[in-house]
Amino acid sequence: MDITIQGEVATGFEAVKQTFQDLWLDVEVGASFCAYYQGEKVVDLWGGFTDPEMTQPWQADTLVNVYSTTKGMAALALAVLVDEGKINYADTVCQHWPEFGAAGKQNVTVAQMLSHQAGLCGIETRIEVADLYDWQKMTNLLAAQRPLWPLGEGTGYHAVTWGYLPGELIRRITGKSLGQFFNEKIAAPLNADFYIGLPSSELARCAAMIGPNRARKQPAPGPKVSAPPLFAIAQQNPVISPFRDVSNAAWRQAEIPAANGQANARGIAKIYSTLAMGGQFQGGQLISQKALQAATQLEIDSPVDRVLNKPMHWARGFMRNSRQEFGPHEQAFGHDGAGGSTGFADPVERVAIGYAMNQMRSDGDAVPRATLLSRIVYDCIAKLV
Repeated sequence: MDITIQGEVATGFEAVKQTFQDLWLDVEVGASFCAYYQGEKVVDLWGGFTDPEMTQPWQADTLVNVYSTTKGMAALALAVLVDEGKINYADTVCQHWPEFGAAGKQNVTVAQMLSHQAGLCGIETRIEVADLYDWQKMTNLLAAQRPLWPLGEGTGYHAVTWGYLPGELIRRITGKSLGQFFNEKIAAPLNADFYIGLPSSELARCAAMIGPNRARKQPAPGPKVSAPPLFAIAQQNPVISPFRDVSNAAWRQAEIPAANGQANARGIAKIYSTLAMGGQFQGGQLISQKALQAATQLEIDSPVDRVLNKPMHWARGFMRNSRQEFGPHEQAFGHDGAGGSTGFADPVERVAIGYAMNQMRSDGDAVPRATLLSRIVYDCIAKLV
């Protein structure tokens, strides 16, 4: 497919633009990619279409749902609250949210909650997508529910429920929603295009999501693998349709801090660039280096996650770079999202990456698109030095 790529690359990073354009030879419909190096933006590209019919051009300021890439932003919001001295990772959750201590959860710490150890990877009773928009209902259900495995016996990825947990702590402590707190403390100071709870004034900028089943090319069928017992409750209660649910205004305007951030690559990369630079930005210090190190240190090395059925290495809400999807250095951290979106910071080489797209891919992809692009960025950097 012949697509005109827009944006700019710094001298020495031209290969990234070609690699980005080549994605449309595969399945890409619309996307943006941005990279920072040592605090300077070196790649800022976008192209394609915002709709499945490929009639509406992707613009410089197009927003799209970035699924669990949102988790990194929620983790950062709580880290800012830690930096302000209003909560500690060693605190039990119920110190700040007493109702959470019900049904045997009284010993769960904030650090354990953030690293998917709380045993609340899904809701045991049947819920609908509309229930996800009801903050009080969701936090009440989570507070009352029993843990689905004993504390201290591993992780289970909280695909959707995770965001309500730090979000409720922030609300209890500050009186503000996570989306409000994130905007005031992070997005607005950085002028970063990232929303958790989209204002109605920004709805017209959003691209429609396209499920992996509608991709122009499908991965070759792999061996059938049985899903672990907790997969259904974590990932399919409720079933969330990329086009029917995620692409409507109600979803975009709600606050689902594990799954419904609206952003573009530029907004993602700008935030992670600040973290790659030790919390510093042109206007000051977003977060102290001490607090950032506490948020991104390894919390648990899980040999087999109870939901994802693969090894997971968690900091306090951030993914650690165990599979080198976030560049070559193990100190890198970030979070990816269903279908392909990604953001990460590499504090070693001071690199930050953001990638956002509307055509989702399945987990069977050999090399995620964001990883492929990131590798080219690092190749370009190696040739500069």
